[in-house]
Amino acid sequence: MRMSDEAPSFDVLLSGTVFLDIIFTGLPRPPAPGTEVWADGLGSCPGGIANLAVALRRLELRTGLSAAFGEDVYADFCWEVLAEQEKVDLGHCRRFYGWHTPVTVSMAMDHDRSMVTHGHQPPVTADELLDPPPSTRACFVHLQAEDEAWVRKAKEGGALLFADIGWDRTEAWAPDLLTRLDGYDAFLPNSVEAMSYTRSSTPELAAERLAELVPVVVVTRGGGGAVAVDSATGERADVPGLSVAALDPTGAGDVFGAGFVLGTLEGWPLAQRVRFANLCAALSTQHFGGSLSAPGWADIAMWWRTVRRRARDERELREYGFLEDVLPQHGVDEVRRASATIRLAPK
Repeated sequence: MRMSDEAPSFDVLLSGTVFLDIIFTGLPRPPAPGTEVWADGLGSCPGGIANLAVALRRLELRTGLSAAFGEDVYADFCWEVLAEQEKVDLGHCRRFYGWHTPVTVSMAMDHDRSMVTHGHQPPVTADELLDPPPSTRACFVHLQAEDEAWVRKAKEGGALLFADIGWDRTEAWAPDLLTRLDGYDAFLPNSVEAMSYTRSSTPELAAERLAELVPVVVVTRGGGGAVAVDSATGERADVPGLSVAALDPTGAGDVFGAGFVLGTLEGWPLAQRVRFANLCAALSTQHFGGSLSAPGWADIAMWWRTVRRRARDERELREYGFLEDVLPQHGVDEVRRASATIRLAPK
């Protein structure tokens, strides 16, 4: 039960690291030692936890972010985009002189991406920034080896807990880390992570094994869609990918997570939640980066209008027909996209 009868401050509360993402697309091949490779496209935008924050806000969820920011130009840019352009609440963030903004370079090739990242540990912990955490309907957490006190406090306050997990730099994929899922409501790893941690041969088998640990599991398969299991209701969903002209898959998993959170908070059936998340992720791959590639409601409505006009898309008409009931009736604004440089003033 929620400790207070007051309405929660946020729909979703996030904590993590904000990166400056620099994205190259259209590379003919990976760079080899002693050579130079030119890219056809370039974009820059806030990354890391900012991907999820922006994707949630563009779906009109009240989103609070807790993170450390430096006082360099990169941090100024990321702060302005998040707070002023995207209206993410940064009331639980702090800035630190002498700590530089982490940077990721993402190189999109062959319908996937490779990354190079540099950064240092933030000078403050999430528990220090969120003591106590504000009231929220949900939290989205990056699963770590150590529990964070603010997450448990949010759970005690009635929040739903969503988790994902990152690439294991040691590639040991220790299954013990999955014991941290106790108390979480939903887990959304990608197929490589899910199969590696569960020692499974397929995403579908990995999802079944993970469903023994957490009520709702969604294993994403990149352009191949996602498979999901709700062990509480017995629902299963296996959703194929959507055919889109993909430019850059950076951050698509985060955008998927935002769509799934929205559907869960709205009480949609499992299959609809996965299809909606799948659509959000697919649309995001048509643009640079993970945060500013996230679709707004106008993008989703445009896709649906296009599908309805094409008689050959009978499966999509049938499976995504629920959009008729969930698309906002009020006017929606166009969203901004990543540019090749930072702090480019809008026209």
